[in-house]
Amino acid sequence: MTEPKRATSISELEAIFANFRTPEGEALGLAYQPDPTDIFVVTPAKCGTTWMQQIVHGLRTRGSMDFDEITQVVPWLEMAKDINIDIYQPQVANPRAFKTHQVLDNVPKGGKYIIVIRDPQDAMLSLYRFYEGWVMEKDSIQIRDFALDFYKKGRRRYWQHVTAMWNRRNDSDVLALCYENMMENLPGTVERVADFMEIKLDDELKDIVVRQSDFRFMKDHNHKFDDHIVRDTRNAVCGVPLDGTTSKVKNGKVGESKNSVPDDVKAEFDSIWNEEITAQIGLRSYDDLRKELRAM
Repeated sequence: MTEPKRATSISELEAIFANFRTPEGEALGLAYQPDPTDIFVVTPAKCGTTWMQQIVHGLRTRGSMDFDEITQVVPWLEMAKDINIDIYQPQVANPRAFKTHQVLDNVPKGGKYIIVIRDPQDAMLSLYRFYEGWVMEKDSIQIRDFALDFYKKGRRRYWQHVTAMWNRRNDSDVLALCYENMMENLPGTVERVADFMEIKLDDELKDIVVRQSDFRFMKDHNHKFDDHIVRDTRNAVCGVPLDGTTSKVKNGKVGESKNSVPDDVKAEFDSIWNEEITAQIGLRSYDDLRKELRAM
């Protein structure tokens, strides 16, 4: 029997994630039939998913923190079966809510969709740090290799998220947001999400949700946002040691990649943006996207 180990190379990391979810589990999630009021938090990885789950759940429960981990109350649609969560069971409050990293075009039709996008370099760096100590040995895989040989190759889906969101940004069943704009105006974001969810937002509820979706509050309650349900159910299947730790709540900083990501990675990400985004929808940069969504 192979000894569990964390990845020290890109090939080992790819082998771990080959077993992370099952085709059957993913198919079951994507076959879900939504109610019109169901809320789907749709994001690329590390673009504010957990943050938005907390906002959505707080709004529908007046700030209930009565959960062991956020995935219990806002299930991960395409992973639910593999982590022993039944997406058809009644949820603790209405509207029902789910998270997904599927591109919007692939998410079950008929619900309502909150899409959050983040600067791709910051998102990549956040994912790199999220994996360290859980599926990767710390300092064993360089950021350059992770970005160009794993994130770019296996997770080019990020840029597909941008295009799919842009094409539907004006639809009444879509709320399109940027992570950085949320950081800039959290109270305004809570107001927009409440309006989209058709929840009456009184001053008390707004204060509760803003306070409980603040990064300091979420770090103080880190165990509720650390993905331990996913790790407890999938580590052994993926051949990863059971003692790994991680957190989905780091520091929430904007622009941290400017000083941490190599210049050739930045240049490659800019090139991909030109190919995938500028050529298709005309946005010259992520900053342009952020400005457009801020103005909506």
